[in-house]
Amino acid sequence: MAQSTETTDWVSRFADEVIEESERRAPGKPVVVASGLSPSGPIHLGNLREVMTPHLVADEIRRRGHQVRHLISWDDYDRYRKVPNGVDGVDGTWAEHIGKPLTSVPAPKGSAHPNWAEHFKAAMVDALAEMGVEFDGISQTEQYTSGVYREQILHAMKHRGDIDAILAQYRTKKDPAKKPQSQKPVDEAELEAAEGSGAAAEDDGSSGSAGYFPYKPFCGQCEKDLTTVTAYDDATTELSYTCTACGFAETVALNEFNRGKLVWKVDWPMRWAYEGVVFEPSGVDHSSPGSSFQVGGQIVGIFGGKQPIGPMYAFVGISGMAKMSSSKGGVPTPADALKIMEPQLLRWLYARRRPNQSFKIAFDQEIQRLYDEWDKLDAKVTDGSALPADVAAHSRAVGTAAGELPRTPRPMPYRTLASVADITAGAEAQTLRILSELDPTDPLSSLDAVRPRLDKAEAWINTHVPADQRTIVRDEPDAELLKSLDEQAQGSLRLLLDGLADHWSLDGLTHLVYGVPKVQAGFSADATPKELPPEIKTAQRSFFALLYHLLVGRDTGPRLPTLLLAVGQDRVRALLGE
Repeated sequence: MAQSTETTDWVSRFADEVIEESERRAPGKPVVVASGLSPSGPIHLGNLREVMTPHLVADEIRRRGHQVRHLISWDDYDRYRKVPNGVDGVDGTWAEHIGKPLTSVPAPKGSAHPNWAEHFKAAMVDALAEMGVEFDGISQTEQYTSGVYREQILHAMKHRGDIDAILAQYRTKKDPAKKPQSQKPVDEAELEAAEGSGAAAEDDGSSGSAGYFPYKPFCGQCEKDLTTVTAYDDATTELSYTCTACGFAETVALNEFNRGKLVWKVDWPMRWAYEGVVFEPSGVDHSSPGSSFQVGGQIVGIFGGKQPIGPMYAFVGISGMAKMSSSKGGVPTPADALKIMEPQLLRWLYARRRPNQSFKIAFDQEIQRLYDEWDKLDAKVTDGSALPADVAAHSRAVGTAAGELPRTPRPMPYRTLASVADITAGAEAQTLRILSELDPTDPLSSLDAVRPRLDKAEAWINTHVPADQRTIVRDEPDAELLKSLDEQAQGSLRLLLDGLADHWSLDGLTHLVYGVPKVQAGFSADATPKELPPEIKTAQRSFFALLYHLLVGRDTGPRLPTLLLAVGQDRVRALLGE
């Protein structure tokens, strides 16, 4: 079997297992990996792990020259369970549709899409395209309503006693979704992200006076799944049901009837067998004892299939939720993340952590540190000093088997771009002037060279940094503060102003602002921290605070070298009292 050179990362290890297992199960056929997404509302960044885990494994298998299909089952024939919070164009009247298939629920007001499921599916499809995720989408509405699963449904009804016996082993067990009281509390957004689609909590079929049935019709009158099967004839496939919502009742021939679906804990293993899925991860909500993944492992045999291999994946947290104006009661989506970060960074966050490791995606100031880390890794990969696992994660982030994703031609530091966007309020001429002066030996000639990273940084500043933290440069010098300065403070400003012209670049100004307190204390501007007493750090902090007050009227702000460049030499001189 062909081996990847990237043998140290989790993706390669899974790829080894999946190729081996696929050859055992279906020699010579394409490897099948799968994800399932329910477009019951905004598909969030926790759900994205359901896609990225098999995507990364499938892509590694493609890189090795094997044929592979990554299926995404759109669970758009699931019942509409609840009206989500914070969705524009949706109000309490949508509650009347609870119980209908997602494709029978109207889209939010103003949507260009024909129904609820298509509306939320579209945003995810666009995000996956930007991230380079190749997949085969399968609409479960189309599968069920066109009769594709008819034989499987009839087979499940014929073997309902066997299915019931498997499920009965777990019905009296404790609800796996409930968390122990001792667990650390999480905020509302994290709880919502942890819920998944809700499918893990679905009932496993109806047991009434007529016995157990693993199939639920949608009502022929109100379209809801609040139905009870009252009779079924195996020989004729005649099925009778009544609707508890509207009272409608009818008898249908199940070998011709296409308006219903298998209950979740039977539907999932049926699809494993039907599609020949070899690898599919599952969230914590599906992986607890007695939940759908474990039970499915027993039910899949009834359909002549085997349970896929695949890890349980941990939750994805979010930092900076409180500042998110777009989230009103919800959690951010891949589209939200891609507004403020390049697809390479988002791919890297999923690729570098094993599926069972949780991690956070930053919408707050932490995004700047993440970008710094990414840029350092990029440099190490270029110069050959990165560790093998880091090289592998980087490779999976920047491209796929089909090629590299489009990237920013000249990736300047994100924090620098964000600071410039903050100070200039997006004025392009001023932005270009500042960015050109960052490195006078290689001036920027066009903003296109720093896009799309510049656009992402600007979007972050505009949507996730509160107004009271935005940078507003003073219009006039703070005469009162300047007049009150002692000789030491005045001397520090003089040293800075005298060096401005000769140090007017990002590196030059960095050297200058850190060097002023050193020179004042009698040391060389080039002295390293090891050569300096601790009080120099205190002096630097005081000097920086003074500059921030004089330039922007606050204790803190963007990095001073960037701020000085942005303000411009003449205005800096005026505001510092020259």
